[in-house]
Amino acid sequence: MLMSRARSHLLAARFLAAVPSRGATTGVAARRGLSAWPAPQEPGMEYQEAVRTLNTLQTNANYLEQVKRQRGDPQTQLEAMKLYLARSGLQVEDLDQLNIIHITGTKGKGSTCAFAERILRSYGLKTGFFSSPHLVQVRERIRINGQPISPELFTKYFWRLYHRLDETKDDSSCVSMPSYFRFLTLMAFHVFLQEKVDLAVMEVGIGGAYDCTNIIRKPVVCGVSSLGIDHTGLLGDTMEKIAWQKGGIFKCGVPAFTVPQPDAPLAVLRDRAQEISCPLYLCPPLEALEEGGPPLTLGLEGEHQRSNAALALQLTHCWLQQKGHQDIGELKTSRPSLLGQLPLAPVFQPTSRMRHGLRDTEWLGRTQVLRRGPLTWYLDGAHTTSSMQACVRWFRQALHRRERPSSGSEVRVLLFNSTGDRDSAALLKLLQPCQFDYAVFCPNLTEMSSADNADEGSASRAEGCAQ
Repeated sequence: MLMSRARSHLLAARFLAAVPSRGATTGVAARRGLSAWPAPQEPGMEYQEAVRTLNTLQTNANYLEQVKRQRGDPQTQLEAMKLYLARSGLQVEDLDQLNIIHITGTKGKGSTCAFAERILRSYGLKTGFFSSPHLVQVRERIRINGQPISPELFTKYFWRLYHRLDETKDDSSCVSMPSYFRFLTLMAFHVFLQEKVDLAVMEVGIGGAYDCTNIIRKPVVCGVSSLGIDHTGLLGDTMEKIAWQKGGIFKCGVPAFTVPQPDAPLAVLRDRAQEISCPLYLCPPLEALEEGGPPLTLGLEGEHQRSNAALALQLTHCWLQQKGHQDIGELKTSRPSLLGQLPLAPVFQPTSRMRHGLRDTEWLGRTQVLRRGPLTWYLDGAHTTSSMQACVRWFRQALHRRERPSSGSEVRVLLFNSTGDRDSAALLKLLQPCQFDYAVFCPNLTEMSSADNADEGSASRAEGCAQ
């Protein structure tokens, strides 16, 4: 379709939706977990087989029946998750050892997590990072020191957990095995405990209040990125309802931070925090932290990433302060709160390690530019109206900065995929200013995936079973 000498620009929008010692997690939780369970040696139980087995948790009849019964009482989802955790050999108090940063939001929560993880890694800390969905391989969801766990490590922990749950199931129950996302959340907890991370950055799957990551009872700090309309069937059809769900991750006495939001949802977050005695702070703009120093360089492109970086800086500053670190940046003069709704978070001078962390952050598939021969790919995961608008701004700015071809024509091709119940027509309309010459629409058909690559089926079905 494209001439080899043409320089093509493709926008691929995938719509998915006191310091403990390094060995602090080697105590009761590690002993109670999967360490005592030997890695299986049965033939065929390698990485691809593990992913194929994991994929069966996405569509099995038992899970569909479970969802149908639990829809009327969301609280039962958290109770079920606690039971699965106990069957896996852990209790909720064991998770306290992970020194967790818990982050939710509609837009930018993954990028915020990536910034926060990279900043703390620049302090020499061993980091765990749980996120969703994945871009290519499911093991991307569970990372150690910024890298997806190896196929060997994924296989080992998968089969240990799978056999543990299988051997403790009640045959009379129709919910004997957890769903796809629950299983991976459980697996992440075990991996982080057994691999002795210093902290874990945990991204909420959907919402917050009833998300299965919300069995975390004592995070070090919580964050809420920008809010928007998404997953309305689960979270509600207004910003206020969605804000109520997101505020469900707040915990008594645990500091929390959010970015500027519209007045109504911000008031909901404030009220949720007050109800449970959670100190909630509003992040000042990144410009306030840059005053008196050189501009901050971000590893992720797009003006909207500045809000995510500002939140990540507050989360990591608070985490480091809570854990007794000294190199956390000099405090500046405090500023008045926004509209009097929330106190403003501290304005401080980012340290050199914070700066390096922001600069070196990578988050594949989010405002990412790939150059392959004559082709230039512009990748992003925008999936709401506001995030698509931000994506369009980034794309047009990136085109303006690009090196123009010395010869040949320039062709722009849109590669578009949408999942869930999103309004594709409305999202496509926002792309009109990009002036694409062609458009390619990608279906979500798992049966078209390669038979020998289980990750392809996993990626194409990943969002439909977030819980």
